Amino acid sequence: MNLEEFYGRLVTWPKARECPEGTVAMPSLLKGRCGRCGGRTRATLPGKQSYCLDCLTIGRVSTLDKLLTVPEPNDFETVGTMHWNGQLTAKQEKISCQLIKNYSEGVDQLLWAVTGAGKTEMLFPLIGQSLKRGLRVGFVSTRVDVVLELAPRIQAAFSVSLQVLYGEQEEPYRYSQLVLGTVHQLLRFYQAFDLLIIDEVDAFPYRGNRLLERAVRRSVKSSGHLVMLTATPSKRLLDKVKERGGRLLMLPERFHGQHLPEITLHVHANWEKRFSRRLKQLLLGFERQELPFIIFVPKVRHLIPVFRHVTAMVPSNGTTVHANDPDRLKKVADMRAGHYRYLVSTTILERGVTLPKLQVVILGADDSTFTKEALLQMAGRVGRSRVATEGVVFAVASGPARTIRAAQKEIRLLNEKAGMD
Repeated sequence: MNLEEFYGRLVTWPKARECPEGTVAMPSLLKGRCGRCGGRTRATLPGKQSYCLDCLTIGRVSTLDKLLTVPEPNDFETVGTMHWNGQLTAKQEKISCQLIKNYSEGVDQLLWAVTGAGKTEMLFPLIGQSLKRGLRVGFVSTRVDVVLELAPRIQAAFSVSLQVLYGEQEEPYRYSQLVLGTVHQLLRFYQAFDLLIIDEVDAFPYRGNRLLERAVRRSVKSSGHLVMLTATPSKRLLDKVKERGGRLLMLPERFHGQHLPEITLHVHANWEKRFSRRLKQLLLGFERQELPFIIFVPKVRHLIPVFRHVTAMVPSNGTTVHANDPDRLKKVADMRAGHYRYLVSTTILERGVTLPKLQVVILGADDSTFTKEALLQMAGRVGRSRVATEGVVFAVASGPARTIRAAQKEIRLLNEKAGMD
């Protein structure tokens, strides 16, 4: 292996094999904890050996192994530069400058910005400045869909060696100044990043996951700092940032200056068996206007029955999608390319999908699957484009559930705050 592959990494290495010169060896098990993830759940092997079950999804590490690393040297062939020539709004520019100032003052920070606020673009100046200084930058998200949506935008904005890391990829690891990936990939890094950006810190699987929180902290250098992003922060997250001396930045306005779309509640308890006349008229209207739409359902078992209802009335192409669908990424790409007019989806598409003129229907919006944060994210899929700043968010439920009311209230409050700023 090239020594570069150990820079700021934790590489599993057999104890019986000689270590490459220049690497530092770390134990794979220390005081009952996995040396890579810190987990305690073990499975036994012959000869009183064992391996970690908590991080098995990214490869097995056992007591027959050690972990090798090389301290991150920031040894890049060429230093990255930014060539993004987009224009930030005055409010985005203010946030962007504050991000740079806070980072230079050595503090972690949380950016709370509504869906469609342009969080990624606001980060570009900070990323560009960090790359120019020869620093190593990581940008991680909770879902591969988001990573794949971000990758071409980030690659287009920076002249830099970029590595995209996620579970299903086939491309081998290579050393790079800018790393984009899913949050689980941080389990393979050790004191690597001068700047680490974590998108959607409120979302599963990161939210409340101590293993991943530990991976985040270990992957950042002692001199490095975090920028966390969210559109739907929990009180726990806000309190934690305050307790740790971090700084909160907030932007309640979308990049085009228009408000978040409000959720319209339609009471119809029997939606699983038949669509109401109002819902049928709405879907037929989307069809006539050639508008793309997503129908969210609470459970996988709802996908096929709902899809059949839609195909019986809408002639355009559509399909279903869920977390374990092997063709999920292709279906979303086909939707973006215009091959599908609509998708019937579980909550897997509540984040990371940006389509002009997209409309949203939420069936069973009072189901416990749909938290307030999930409803806000689904509503946030609508009106994200300059050419279509408005749209429909239509929630069908048996009644005005607490989560629906909470989501409606937060949208109104954010819109009011955006109007006052």
